[in-house]
Amino acid sequence: MRTALVIGTGLVGTSAALALAGRGVQVHLVDRDPSSAHTAAALGAGTDEAPEGPVDLAVVAVPPAHTASVLATAMRDGVARAYLDVASVKGGPRRELEALGVDLAPYIGTHPMAGKERSGPLAATADLFEGRPWVLTPTRDTDTEVLNLALELVALCRAVPVVMDADAHDRAVALVSHTPQLISSMVAARLEEADETAVRLCGQGIRDVTRIAASDPRMWVEILSANPGPVADVLAGVAADLDETVRALRGLQSADEDKRRTGTEGIEDVLRRGNAGRVRVPGKHGAAPASYEIVAVLISDRPGELAAIFADAGRAGVNIEDVRIEHATGQQAGLVQLMVEPSAASALSAALSDRGWSIRP
Repeated sequence: MRTALVIGTGLVGTSAALALAGRGVQVHLVDRDPSSAHTAAALGAGTDEAPEGPVDLAVVAVPPAHTASVLATAMRDGVARAYLDVASVKGGPRRELEALGVDLAPYIGTHPMAGKERSGPLAATADLFEGRPWVLTPTRDTDTEVLNLALELVALCRAVPVVMDADAHDRAVALVSHTPQLISSMVAARLEEADETAVRLCGQGIRDVTRIAASDPRMWVEILSANPGPVADVLAGVAADLDETVRALRGLQSADEDKRRTGTEGIEDVLRRGNAGRVRVPGKHGAAPASYEIVAVLISDRPGELAAIFADAGRAGVNIEDVRIEHATGQQAGLVQLMVEPSAASALSAALSDRGWSIRP
């Protein structure tokens, strides 16, 4: 691939353009808002000048509701040899293109499974897709050259290609992406009118659950509008679990011993099923999830503390597999949770303690 046209310079489009431009591809940028394309160009994602002729690949990075119409226009104008989109829903745009009578041979639907709470070109990074799954949904009509160009794009963005059926993809993202967004927003909405004293008690758990609730509502309305059925199906299952959990909790309030026992069993059931589902989430580098031991260290909130603790862990010959930080309320301090292989936990605790760090049980 020598040339590409990125149509839509938001987070995903600009990130893809940055990755391609950084690997020697001549990238042209266009957006319905010319200032967005100009910003992306200023960031080094390419040029906002129109290409002189057809490019090798056109990447359509617009909201799902507009994907099919933008693709159809680009294909009729012959702006590229091959076309793909990066919309988060795949079945709908493909069916819209079929209804428009567009030849699907030069087209493939794709979806990079990466994003941020922030949107727009200023949030873009060239490494956004590194190590992340990038779904490809070819059909029997997809030309082999088009599939190869899509695979080349995925490789240049250092993502991991995953081939799926379009409708299977939409059901999958309803479960692992779209429903979590709504549930996160629902939990965060409980905080809107909460007493300030309660809000001040927020810890890492509520921060983890509500992190993606900071996402742009307009963007998510567009995404969910393109995949409402599969998301509603997943939420219906969650709603059934919620009803059962509410009944179980009410049972725990009862003076009747049988109702309390039934309530306990109901709560244990949902928690155990949660455990079973959680262990299926892929671990580091997409491998099977691993069980790590936590070494908790109290640190002050000042420059260089994290760097120092990582350096001391390195001197001890221990690899930090993951890290979390809990910030203390009302104090300039926090608890760093260093996740390491169980066999390394004791050695790391001893080494950090010897270097003056405060280890917490």
